[in-house]
Amino acid sequence: MTVEFVLNGKRVTAEATGDTVLLDVLRNLGCHSVKCGCETTNCGLCTVWVNGKSRLSCSVLALSIEGQEITTLEGVKEKAEEFGSFLAAEGAEQCGFCSPGFIMNVLAMVRELKNPNIEEIKEYLSGNLCRCTGYMGQLRAICKYMEHMKEEVHS
Repeated sequence: MTVEFVLNGKRVTAEATGDTVLLDVLRNLGCHSVKCGCETTNCGLCTVWVNGKSRLSCSVLALSIEGQEITTLEGVKEKAEEFGSFLAAEGAEQCGFCSPGFIMNVLAMVRELKNPNIEEIKEYLSGNLCRCTGYMGQLRAICKYMEHMKEEVHS
């Protein structure tokens, strides 16, 4: 069957069967930032936005996205690079395998939550696993990025 949707601002069509997951469709369309980590919705590596909300693409059936708007890291390149520089500055960018899904969730969180505290940040990002960093550098990067975003709004 054919599914039609908007991918990073462009209308696309893809072939899918009843059990094809969005993750596979996106990778076939060249969105290699979307990673397969666990296939059990536990790692966050496959995080994308469906109509602006974070979703785990390994748990979304491709046929269910007909007419929806899907955003991957490729679609938010400038914001992702901006936040990525904060990760790098804090030494929180190591192997980078988890970074695309993590960055997608951070950008969604910054958009959705106003002035979250550390516990709210941890809760929002609890589904993103990283085996390299220990999370403290990531938290520092997030706090500095949010402060930077506030300064941009006020300038």
